[in-house]
Amino acid sequence: MRYITDIQSYQGKKRTAVTLGKFDGLHRGHQKLIEKIKEYAEKNCESVVFAFDMGRDCLMTNEERRNKLEGQIDCLITCSFTEELRTMEAERFIQEILVKKLQVKYIAVGADFRFGYEKKGDVRMLASFAAEYGYQLEVVEKERYKGRVISSTYIKEALSQGAVELANTLLGYRYGMAGIVEHGRQLGRTLGFPTMNVAPEKGKVLPRFGVYACRIKVEGIWYEGIGNVGVKPTVSDERRLLTEVYAFAYHADAYGKKAEIEFCTFERPETTFSSIEELKKHVEQDIAYGKAFFEEQRVESQEADRQKPAG
Repeated sequence: MRYITDIQSYQGKKRTAVTLGKFDGLHRGHQKLIEKIKEYAEKNCESVVFAFDMGRDCLMTNEERRNKLEGQIDCLITCSFTEELRTMEAERFIQEILVKKLQVKYIAVGADFRFGYEKKGDVRMLASFAAEYGYQLEVVEKERYKGRVISSTYIKEALSQGAVELANTLLGYRYGMAGIVEHGRQLGRTLGFPTMNVAPEKGKVLPRFGVYACRIKVEGIWYEGIGNVGVKPTVSDERRLLTEVYAFAYHADAYGKKAEIEFCTFERPETTFSSIEELKKHVEQDIAYGKAFFEEQRVESQEADRQKPAG
């Protein structure tokens, strides 16, 4: 997959199948659009995701979005919201970006897609120029869950309530974060529960503060565990936001290594305990909860496999 951060540097030998939007989270609705351009690109086109700047408070960093799309499409173009782009009239965007630069042959967007100066461009405008510029427009129906349109806003609402299982359903994969394992106060090690501290990137949306059953990937291997999202109020006055993970079966030194974290289910809110002894007691309960959760997941998976028809 080619990755381009400046539309002017795009060079293509084929016409393109394009979808456009912020693609924050790459949720099931976004995946539906991407499948459309991939399918059309089989007709000797290049599949292109044209992703606008996600702004602040994002479900994904640019790196996470890029990694998620790697191997799925031919080209990802990320476009910062420059003054030139902000003031570009919608018709000019069609002419100069879609037609002249991208040589577009097929466009897939949702019904509410807006573009151009003051967001005056919409699907009706795209349709009105389709014959003149020789491209096909497909307006893709929104993906819904229990009657509500799946959107980044919906997912952020779920995360703010700690409803990560709902968020994961809307996304089509487990929500998470990534970062470098930092040195901490090593209190967890003293208590017998050595943890990995990972700080989120600036602007990255995290779920509600609290304890979660989670998975953490270190050096290419996934480990089950529990994680606390928050500021560790019982043991620290810094109020620094961290995700602190205890992996049940990881016993090596992870400092300085990259880690990926997936949130599986919410257990309890972050709490200030009256003593370290009380904290230790609750961590032991958290670990028991996390182990029971993953064991139940394995049992359910095995049962589902048994019920599949043979051959």
